[in-house]
Amino acid sequence: MKFQLRKCSKCNQYTLKMSCSKCDDQTISAHPAKFSPDDKYMRYRLADRYS
Repeated sequence: MKFQLRKCSKCNQYTLKMSCSKCDDQTISAHPAKFSPDDKYMRYRLADRYS
């Protein structure tokens, strides 16, 4: 089993579990998405992030 670092979006706690042990909320992956130079939607994601 491969473990992945995860982060709770509610309390900003890092964990390896699928749910936060502090607030019992769902966690999300702490790693960014892989970069692809052929990404069709990069323009829209960057515009959404910086607007």
